[in-house]
Amino acid sequence: MSFLLPGFAARQPFAMLTIGIVLLVQHTTGSYGSAGAVAAATGVSMALFAPQSGKLADRFGQRAVLVPGVLIHSAAVSLLVVLALTGAPMWALFLAAVPAGASVPQIGPMVRARWAAKLDNSPLMPTAAAFESVTDEFTFVVGPVLATALCTGVHPAAGLIAEAALTLFGGLFFAAQRATQPAHGTIAANASQPRVSALSIPGVRVLAIAFLGIGSVFGGMQVSLTAFTEEIGNPGANGLLYGIFAAGNMLAGIACGAVAWKIGPRRRLILGYAGLTVAASLLWSAHSVLLLGALGLVVGLCIAPALITGYTIVETLVPASARTEAFTWLTGAVALGQAAAVTVAGRLADEHGASTGFLVPLVGTALALATLVALRSRLLPRAAGRVAARGTRGIGHRVPVTVD
Repeated sequence: MSFLLPGFAARQPFAMLTIGIVLLVQHTTGSYGSAGAVAAATGVSMALFAPQSGKLADRFGQRAVLVPGVLIHSAAVSLLVVLALTGAPMWALFLAAVPAGASVPQIGPMVRARWAAKLDNSPLMPTAAAFESVTDEFTFVVGPVLATALCTGVHPAAGLIAEAALTLFGGLFFAAQRATQPAHGTIAANASQPRVSALSIPGVRVLAIAFLGIGSVFGGMQVSLTAFTEEIGNPGANGLLYGIFAAGNMLAGIACGAVAWKIGPRRRLILGYAGLTVAASLLWSAHSVLLLGALGLVVGLCIAPALITGYTIVETLVPASARTEAFTWLTGAVALGQAAAVTVAGRLADEHGASTGFLVPLVGTALALATLVALRSRLLPRAAGRVAARGTRGIGHRVPVTVD
């Protein structure tokens, strides 16, 4: 597929943004709470604007959204770097963080939408979802390690500078792949087939709430690992520990793609979140790099099954004309959960020590699990739970799916 390599290059900076902000702002202010709050502002604005970006991409095409988006993002991140290094007040950092988050290019959802268009109605779609999760997690292996190495070994601002540059060039490279972008605007042009909003589908709303829990793991781990390694006097271990955590996620993604599942996606999703909650409950008790690395690996192994299954369920719930929007709602939910987590974990680390920050992933995943169990019936595809609308060739075009 011609979009795979550009898509990988373009999404790489996404994993560098939050940790780059945390490391730079903590360096300039001396506070993890302040650093987490600025990173949270970026995450909240991304969560609010990402679905709008998805809607625009579904309507006008991905290139029309990507090109101005990467230009705005690079400029906003550059401004944030300048303000932080010149000792600007916190309100100025927040002001720059908002457009930086709002303009984050939604490469992952756009790549998933291209897969969905290419493999519509194909049994290979779950494998493609697993492949995308592995690719995402590989970026979360490389990105934080690269950002941390640049910030600690070159300059505190180097991570964000690299993020802005990679976003610009990677995003433009991906936008140039016009041949593989999904068709857009087809349903909007037909008055008899009104455009479907992804958020109007109950299952998408449930999954968005559940994905807040995954965001709490990412955000809580980033801040708490940073605070933990600073606390023990070994800040260079931060990138290694986060890389181990992300590597577990990537390995689990590979395994999920290779397994021929005999249980339905809804049950797999609930089991995945149950395992993630149990694994997260152990993090706060770790007091050595070795133990924390082992526990981080286990937590990472539990994330991929939940992520992959959630995206697989979305593909059965949402018509092709709204899939980019649906995927961006999930990505935005992860960003919002991450934003809340870095804020809370940062405050806890400042006031009570690094270990307390690890309580944030536990609470976030437990709440997400409770939501899934209580609202699991809404994750069934439409039409009596046995079929799901697919494609743009007509409202009546349906295929059978496994629902439980």
